[in-house]
Amino acid sequence: MFNVQCLSYLCIRMLTKTQAIVLHSLKYGETRLIVDMFTRSYGRLSFIVNIPKSSKAKVKKQLFQPLTLLEIEVDVRQKVQLQKLSDVRLAAPFLSIPFNPHKLSISLFVAEFLYYALRSEQRNELLYDYMESSILWLDGQDGHYANFHLVFLMRLSRFLGFYPNLDDYEAGDYFDLRESVFLPSPPVHRDFLHPEEAQKVQLMMRMDYSTMHLFKMSHEERNRLLEVSLTYYRLHLPDFPEMKSVGVLQELYQ
Repeated sequence: MFNVQCLSYLCIRMLTKTQAIVLHSLKYGETRLIVDMFTRSYGRLSFIVNIPKSSKAKVKKQLFQPLTLLEIEVDVRQKVQLQKLSDVRLAAPFLSIPFNPHKLSISLFVAEFLYYALRSEQRNELLYDYMESSILWLDGQDGHYANFHLVFLMRLSRFLGFYPNLDDYEAGDYFDLRESVFLPSPPVHRDFLHPEEAQKVQLMMRMDYSTMHLFKMSHEERNRLLEVSLTYYRLHLPDFPEMKSVGVLQELYQ
């Protein structure tokens, strides 16, 4: 019995390497950050990270910018709120996101959105892979990414459990935002889209990053779809707050 307990204890303390996406970082004192990440092996985790003042230090605060893709080594402790990193390095250095004002604004919005949307998300490798591939796609594009944030949000709902059945859609349907269903007549509550907007939403949900540029929208239409998407998530995720980065993103499309 003693040996089994010891082995179990060692397993809990064993260092694990995993991929991670930075969602948010907050300065904590002079030389520390609190960093929230979504990891491939454990889902959402929060870390306390020491940032040495030396310019030669391996761990720099630039590693923890929003949506940075990392490879980390961690000893995950159960019932510990803030984990500690044993090692960290860049998994895929960005080519354009930090240097392109439009992409940077989109990435800050996406990171803030994920920070709130994935508050208690457990291990979900398919979700992680979707997030990672989406970020790399945005970083690698020279153009045709104005609808990226809309397609990202709409397709993300597949992994969170409230993606509608698009096969049910028929021309002229309404979209019930609460129940995630298309209906031939409006529901009794007010959280629904009229047929014109329902048609746009179902069309956007069918698109992917390679085809979304075919969906031409005015600035007003793009901002309206963003508003609809955020309303949709607030109906399905408890306590989803107002986002600070929305205004900056909307200004891109004025």
